[in-house]
Amino acid sequence: MKKRLPVVVIDSAIPFLEEVLAPHVSVVARPGSAITTDDLRDADALVVRTRTRCNERLLSGTAVRLIITATIGFDHIDRVWCEAHGIRVVTAAGCNARGVLQWVSAVLAGIARKEQFTPTERTLGIVGVGHVGSAVKACAEVWGFRVLCCDPPREERERCGFRSLQEVASEADILTFHTPLDSSTYHLCDADLLRRMKPTAWILNSSRGPVLDERALLEAPNPFVLDVWEEEPNLRLEVLQRAVWATPHVAGYTVQGKANASAIAVAELSAHFGLPIRGWYPPQVERPEQRCIAWEELLATIDGYYDLEEESRLLKADPARFEAFRDGYRYRLEYF
Repeated sequence: MKKRLPVVVIDSAIPFLEEVLAPHVSVVARPGSAITTDDLRDADALVVRTRTRCNERLLSGTAVRLIITATIGFDHIDRVWCEAHGIRVVTAAGCNARGVLQWVSAVLAGIARKEQFTPTERTLGIVGVGHVGSAVKACAEVWGFRVLCCDPPREERERCGFRSLQEVASEADILTFHTPLDSSTYHLCDADLLRRMKPTAWILNSSRGPVLDERALLEAPNPFVLDVWEEEPNLRLEVLQRAVWATPHVAGYTVQGKANASAIAVAELSAHFGLPIRGWYPPQVERPEQRCIAWEELLATIDGYYDLEEESRLLKADPARFEAFRDGYRYRLEYF
């Protein structure tokens, strides 16, 4: 009797996966927001992005025992329910850190051009110093920014000299958020924190939308740049138009970031099902050397890799296409 192949349901927008998995498992590809309980009745594993809400409503009565999210965030997954029902959850932690670094770099270059400063004249506050925040910290220090960091869980574990959120916010000229979304970070940037900030200080958010209280943001004088939104894909139009630059949740959307996430998913599926494709990485994707380029090189090159102005213009002109922009995004190339 022919051995039954494992059934793996995947978000069809995740690149590279279907081709590499098809010889080894039965692949069912669906748009992430359209995956249903019926799709999962006989599925052994599920590979998703943030658009699939993995909770009791979706998973109850299914055969799923492994969920892999090709993202660094996990707030779309009810991990408590999954654990209670024997479903293992795996994230692609760190997969797109360099991509988000590229987004932050483009924003910092844009702000510097607007305000005609050099990094040594500004203080950058980083809230959340995990994979992404650590990459931003390393390059910002090379560029000459005074860098202040806030990460209470890491500070408690490591006693590494990080500052409180209030201290960082009050001293920063630019404040960038790189935290997960949970009960401790929901509306982390609220009216009280905004009142502590310099009115000219910039706010950047490429973590999760609800980390910032958008209603409070509208009442504050601070300039801001957002990649994530509190009620996406339904954006508050006033927030969108007030943003200096606005992007459709694509800060980490690089070819290498997507390849990294897919490689992590393949590795986990290989280990779980004993597939002969461990160590796979998309052969068509080049992995650049991870380095911190000089500030002058960044200013001279970043626009060629990431046209922040054009991306923002397109979203502001047609916010109803938020999801279409994401799903049809032409992944950027990392170069440092």
